[in-house]
Amino acid sequence: MSPKDYYFSSESVTAGHPDKICDNVSDAILDECVKQDPFSRVACECATNTGFILVMGEITTKAVFEYRDVVRDTILDIGYNKPEFGFDGSTCGVLLAIDKQSPDIDGGVSCALDIRGKECNDPYEEIGAGDQGLMFGFACNDTPELMPLPISLAHGLTRKMADIFKAGKLPWLRPDGKSQVCVEYINGKPNRVHSILLSTQHSPDVTNDQIREGLIEEVIKPTIPAGYMETDPEIYTNPSGKFVIGGPVGDSGVTGRKIIVDTYGGYARHGGGAFSGKDCTKVDRSAAYASRWAAKNIVAAGLAEQCEIQLAYAIGKAHPLSILVDTSGTGRIEDEKILELVKKHFDFRPAAIIDTLNLRRPIYRQTAAYGHFGRPDLKLPWEQLNKADVLRDEAGIKSGT
Repeated sequence: MSPKDYYFSSESVTAGHPDKICDNVSDAILDECVKQDPFSRVACECATNTGFILVMGEITTKAVFEYRDVVRDTILDIGYNKPEFGFDGSTCGVLLAIDKQSPDIDGGVSCALDIRGKECNDPYEEIGAGDQGLMFGFACNDTPELMPLPISLAHGLTRKMADIFKAGKLPWLRPDGKSQVCVEYINGKPNRVHSILLSTQHSPDVTNDQIREGLIEEVIKPTIPAGYMETDPEIYTNPSGKFVIGGPVGDSGVTGRKIIVDTYGGYARHGGGAFSGKDCTKVDRSAAYASRWAAKNIVAAGLAEQCEIQLAYAIGKAHPLSILVDTSGTGRIEDEKILELVKKHFDFRPAAIIDTLNLRRPIYRQTAAYGHFGRPDLKLPWEQLNKADVLRDEAGIKSGT
């Protein structure tokens, strides 16, 4: 986005939202596969509605475990552990429809087009992208974690609601919930919070006034920095009037239906591919992580106030088809020179991404709610700033200037 005056809104949802139940289960199954067999090939998706969850996809793994146990444990951990919540991990139906990965896909991934029929001494040339597609990574200096402020605040609110629900601090609170935050920008910089929207599933015996008071005092005030609240933003709590029926009873859920919540809240572009349930050979996930890593280091180095990187891949090919750097006019040096530095210091071949970021580990379920990026509560490898110093030095920018 170019610097100007505008309002921008982003939303988040709790782990108890039906779509996020599915993301959590998909990633929990991925983690179990990778824990036992780091080279598992996983493309796991879920769908849920009243009283059941369907687990489907293509999984090739040496891991041996009871899928239904993982599904139930995940649902219970989210907080659906009582019949009165409308969905209960102990009693819901669990349907399985899982096949192995297509050998046609495996042929492209296991032997990259770049070396097919040739002798290869570079292990990073051996793995081809698990699919075609476009991936975007983004960073900006709105927040210490280099994320857009609206999505950062929205995630903070839903995490707080989930923590309060699990702690039982507001007894009427239930697992399903949403937040939305609108921020006013002046000359491209966050100025104030314009409005806040919180919707949460609740017990039938609580009043709207009690809900509003509880959410303001226990969720909003501890979460939103006071400096953004000085102008008394508009606050909406459960504007539908009632939210007793929630979770899969109130709405169906599907893996990968909250990709904007997962990334930058709409502030930056998204290639369209979902993350959850996909192993690291799927560039929808791993290349999105790598491009965020590169963009974050560029902003942290002071090369630009914001940076968006696009990668494009062909299935079976190791090298990206294209790499684009766009700083929206905020760069301290030309975008073309930043692109040269990116190509020099970041290797976007799938095998290189997997090795450099150490992605063959069970680290994925923790990202299934509250965002995959800008997570100071998690030690995620794509959030490290280990390239910022060398980028700054080679760009000729002094630290702190």
